[in-house]
Amino acid sequence: MTMGDAPRWLSDEEMESWLALASVLIRLPGALDTQLQRDAGISHFEYQVLAGLSMSPERTRRTSDLAAFAEGSLSRLSQVVSRLEQRGWIRRTPDPNDGRYTLAILTEAGWTKVVATAPGHVEEVRRLVFDPLTRAQHRQLRDIGRRIMRTIDPDEACHKDLP
Repeated sequence: MTMGDAPRWLSDEEMESWLALASVLIRLPGALDTQLQRDAGISHFEYQVLAGLSMSPERTRRTSDLAAFAEGSLSRLSQVVSRLEQRGWIRRTPDPNDGRYTLAILTEAGWTKVVATAPGHVEEVRRLVFDPLTRAQHRQLRDIGRRIMRTIDPDEACHKDLP
């Protein structure tokens, strides 16, 4: 917007949509954290880190890639990985292909934690997000999320493989 241009105010319908989305963005992370803390003693971000490793080849990822997957900064990831290392769920090692990078590796104990935690987490995601929607709305939600993410960050590596 340049000086002198009138703001493009939201219509009443757009405002209702925005407020509904903003409420989800604010409340959903807390609801997921609550379930994971109660049932597994970990935060949603910690779970994302463990799950990201569990889905990776050889349960290993560069920490920079893992931070992008978990939607966190490298410094936040480093703090979380340190905590998860202390619990014996992750170990770090220099990348043998390029020593400038660090690899995070899910240990057997970490794998066991993910396997034990995943059913309760997926049930909560299903209850909060998918059960209230129809199958057509699931597809709409996916498409809307992808479209917004492409606008926010068109070069986002984590979402490049998504149609």
